[in-house]
Amino acid sequence: MKNFLFCFLVALAALGCSKREVPHYTISRLVKSDTASKLTVNISKRMTQADLLNIAAKIRTDSSALPNLQLCYILPGHNDKNTGDNNFYAIAKYPNKDRVTMQDTLKDADGNAVRLKITGLTEQSAKHLLGLNPKEIAGKNILGRFIDDYNDTVIIPFTEPNDPKHEIYIIELDSTGKVVSATVPMLDNKDGVQKLIVTHRGDYCTLKDSVLTQYSIDDLGLPYNSIKSGI
Repeated sequence: MKNFLFCFLVALAALGCSKREVPHYTISRLVKSDTASKLTVNISKRMTQADLLNIAAKIRTDSSALPNLQLCYILPGHNDKNTGDNNFYAIAKYPNKDRVTMQDTLKDADGNAVRLKITGLTEQSAKHLLGLNPKEIAGKNILGRFIDDYNDTVIIPFTEPNDPKHEIYIIELDSTGKVVSATVPMLDNKDGVQKLIVTHRGDYCTLKDSVLTQYSIDDLGLPYNSIKSGI
């Protein structure tokens, strides 16, 4: 009887250890092709490798019928229809079993080989950038703090108090707090949309609902990036 009870407790403990916490996520898009089943996975914040792998394992279990599974994680504010190459916080790919190699040492929570590339900044690095307060913005009306994951910078639009023209200024800081770019965009309010034109060629951005959306003049009105403030 004692041996049975001991074995039961050991088994129960093992189950408790194998239980994993899966962070909240939603799936907003599925694109299937001959080479991959791509899912857009919306996450609420920057996550660790372990968190992303736990989500991947859960999705793989729930989507076992989808071949060549690829998960594209995006942060709030980002849009999977943006044209840029760096919109995703991370990408996880499940290789076919016959294509698993010795280099595929990373496993998800269920022991499946997965190739995970995290291109976004860690939560710690983002907090550092968001906390920068150089003299250039002292006493200004800050309109938001937007992390550019590709350039490891923070973009800060602001206005001057008591400025009757309400001009908007934009500075970009690196991780040391150094200003790497400073722009006074030309405002264009055509068709009820305020465009902040930031280059001579006409590239622009918009700022609405705490989301900074960036456009290239070459992309025919489609944004190449969008960033939510404070994330």
